[in-house]
Amino acid sequence: MNKITVNLPQDSYQITIAGGSLSQIGNQIAKLNLGRKVLLVSNPEIFSYYGATAITSLKTAGFEVYTHLIEAGEPYKTLKYVQQIYDIALKNHFERSSTFIALGGGVIGDVTGFAAATWLRGVNFVQVPTSLLAMVDAAIGGKTGVNHPQGKNLIGAFYQPKLVMIDPNVLKTLPKREFRAGMAEVIKYGIIWDADLFAKLERAEAIDSFEKIDPKLLQIILVRSAKAKADVVSKDEKEAGLRAILNYGHTIAHAVESLTNYQCFVHGEAVAMGMVAAGKIAVVMGNWSEQEAKRQDKLIEKAGLPLKIPSQLNKQAIIDALQRDKKVKAGKVRFVIPTHIGLATITDKVTTRVIEKAIYS
Repeated sequence: MNKITVNLPQDSYQITIAGGSLSQIGNQIAKLNLGRKVLLVSNPEIFSYYGATAITSLKTAGFEVYTHLIEAGEPYKTLKYVQQIYDIALKNHFERSSTFIALGGGVIGDVTGFAAATWLRGVNFVQVPTSLLAMVDAAIGGKTGVNHPQGKNLIGAFYQPKLVMIDPNVLKTLPKREFRAGMAEVIKYGIIWDADLFAKLERAEAIDSFEKIDPKLLQIILVRSAKAKADVVSKDEKEAGLRAILNYGHTIAHAVESLTNYQCFVHGEAVAMGMVAAGKIAVVMGNWSEQEAKRQDKLIEKAGLPLKIPSQLNKQAIIDALQRDKKVKAGKVRFVIPTHIGLATITDKVTTRVIEKAIYS
């Protein structure tokens, strides 16, 4: 078992990575000395595969288990579905010592985490991610929240889990499209933080599906991505500075997602488009070499991800959506742009003209 610690001034926690660990979830949570009442939140498909294993483990460890299912997907990441969790917690007399467990992808983790952060001003929270994207990114770092009709993740809170438990074996049931979406976040870490990881991905024969990827490489991906996220969060828990580099590709991605009503692309696909655009911005501004930008785009294509923003999306609509992004500061949109593979910086000096050129060039 690989263990990675997220070191924080308060509420430090571990990320564990081990095949078959889902069957040990009860014992792992019992070690944390939390309350005996737990609410397992999942989506119907994931629950059909892994719900029984999780419930059996929890009950065997002495927990009183309640369950709630929410459909997967961004349309279900709203306050309406947080309210459903509140209702169950109220009906079953959940206390501050109780625990909400998210068994699912990023949406389930975000919704469950926000509910945990706000119910009784905070109950225990455990992440058990089942998608690659959630394993390497969404489940780590304490960002929770839901969408507003006018923008993604505008309603939320920083709230750290007590444990993040990753079982790579569950990826065998992950749809290929979702696996590829997770690879977008892995590539992101290579560009902004870990040049060696980027090089390993370049040398790999295949990175576009669970079936094709080398199991040893997958383990490296999970460990190094989790370590990268943990390192950044440990240095900047609430995005006062450094942590903002984790938003590489996300500024334009969030605009694309909101303008398409979260119906056309999964998150990683939008991030891939956003990274390509941000890379072009960096080249135009003279911060990044065209050669390294091409290496990035080639790797994104290798992962089976889209490179271009759909031409039918109106330029001005994208510019307007960027102004509603939660990362806007003093009216200026902040972009993460790479300077070398493995290193990135943050700037608010990107002009509208440069953005337009990057979007459709």
